[in-house]
Amino acid sequence: MIFKKSTYDWLIVGLGNPGAEYEKTRHNAGFMAVDLLADKEDFKFTKRKFNGVCGEFKLKDKRILVLKPETFMNNSGTAVAAAKNFYKIPLENIIILCDDMMLDVGKIRIRRKGSHGGHNGIRDIIEHLGTEEFARIKIGVGKKPRPDYDVISWVLGKFPQELSEDLDKSIERSVKAIKEIISRGIDSAMNKYNN
Repeated sequence: MIFKKSTYDWLIVGLGNPGAEYEKTRHNAGFMAVDLLADKEDFKFTKRKFNGVCGEFKLKDKRILVLKPETFMNNSGTAVAAAKNFYKIPLENIIILCDDMMLDVGKIRIRRKGSHGGHNGIRDIIEHLGTEEFARIKIGVGKKPRPDYDVISWVLGKFPQELSEDLDKSIERSVKAIKEIISRGIDSAMNKYNN
């Protein structure tokens, strides 16, 4: 069930690319995190809206909309802005989950705000929202093996099997961090989960 207009307190967005060929790629770390959140909170992405698929759950008295944009990574801002504006969700109650090549696999980093850092999905969200003032949980996908390695090939590549345990841990920590931010605030989450 999707709540009526103006009844969501939070917007959680996992970034990635739709389609089976992109599953388990580095760029889809945000999708992986919200998929695990859906498993843990027992909800499904059943509603098609805002150029994406939506699900929802409650955490204590907070109603939370979870969105997976289907616009492809570089156009993620369209979906985020549409959901934010429709439900009038304040910027401080938006959390974006995305991959980060500057972090090792197994690491996450929570940020209250900041530049796009070269991430095209975050860049597009900043452009559509007109601000950098939204929280993000960055999920480490590891650095390119060498400087001249093609960035697109790297982020659209699959995680090697030997890193699956580290990846699972970081996805799990990301889900815990979402709940910590909503329940106790972003400072508490940064203190607990930035490693």
